[in-house]
Amino acid sequence: MTIRLLLVDDQEMVRAGLRMVLGSRSEFDIVGEAENGVTAVDLARSMDADVVLMDVRMPLMNGVEATAAICESEGPRVLILTTFDLDEYVYDALRAGASGFILKEAPIEELVSAIVHVHRGDAVVAPSTTRRLIEHFSTNGQESSAQVEAQNCQVGMLSEREIQVLKALAQGMSNAEVAAELFIAENTVKTHVRRILTKLDLRDRVQAVVFAYNTGIVGRR
Repeated sequence: MTIRLLLVDDQEMVRAGLRMVLGSRSEFDIVGEAENGVTAVDLARSMDADVVLMDVRMPLMNGVEATAAICESEGPRVLILTTFDLDEYVYDALRAGASGFILKEAPIEELVSAIVHVHRGDAVVAPSTTRRLIEHFSTNGQESSAQVEAQNCQVGMLSEREIQVLKALAQGMSNAEVAAELFIAENTVKTHVRRILTKLDLRDRVQAVVFAYNTGIVGRR
């Protein structure tokens, strides 16, 4: 199935490069381009796009605000493109609903893989830089003490197996990798992920990973 892409970056050369590289591949169809967040939101609402490749630092409306607007209206999934792997804007974009992020300097095959994974909702937090980003900001006061206390209480709602699955997700594993790690069926992993999101009232896997870091589940034995 062809994945319809919306390219968003304030640099025309960046968009041209993405259009040339991704547009030449049979699995992608470039359906639109935007040079700022305002245009991106408008196009995401009017075009039938599957994935938005979103820059974060743009005029008029930045990528964080645009991501929040797109996700609030249940628009296409958003994959953040960034120059810096420890960019606070990226963390804010993940919390706003982005399905993951990738560095602009990443190899093309890594970008292609990230787009495919985001499109199918799997392994959206795979790069080690993502884990480092979330861990960095989780330990630097991004959550209030009340929020952390409430989240710690929610941990008690999870079964031991669900905590194991959540920990694996936070390590960047796909459903198939989690299944192999825990010696269970992939469909069982999917069931556990759905239950985790429901119990914790989380929107997606990215929020689950942020939750895992904020509550210290990552690193627990």
